[in-house]
Amino acid sequence: MDGHFTGYASLFGVPDLGRDVVLPGAFAASLARRGAAGVRMLFQHDPAEPIGRWLDLREDARGLYVEGRLNLAVQRAREVAALMAEGALDGLSIGFRTLKSRPGADGSRQLQGIDLWEISVVTFPMQPSARAASGPTPEAIRGLARLVAPARFRAA
Repeated sequence: MDGHFTGYASLFGVPDLGRDVVLPGAFAASLARRGAAGVRMLFQHDPAEPIGRWLDLREDARGLYVEGRLNLAVQRAREVAALMAEGALDGLSIGFRTLKSRPGADGSRQLQGIDLWEISVVTFPMQPSARAASGPTPEAIRGLARLVAPARFRAA
């Protein structure tokens, strides 16, 4: 593993274990203000354990898509990379401040505005489906497919 990974740090409309539900658009203002460079990549939410940097953070139809690179010059990042490569560690969890929310009909807290300040690689994410996957990005796979596809199958 070269330290590169992608995943989803949050999924829209899916309750986490604390009954928070992130709504589409909740990250928009924070991402516009901070950008990927302004959001820290930590290990287990520990501010003393930065392990890399985020290359891309964006909302899509599914949730908060992330693309990051572990800094393999850092011992903890090398350990995280080894664990991720073995499938032993793949949780992602967001550190944030709630800016705007409303109660949901089901007793959940519907998060409408979030000030995102860090995303951690964790053992047990609050949102069980918030996961990372090591390997090439979907864009890289599509680019490779275009290179190896026979000319007759390429879109004009």
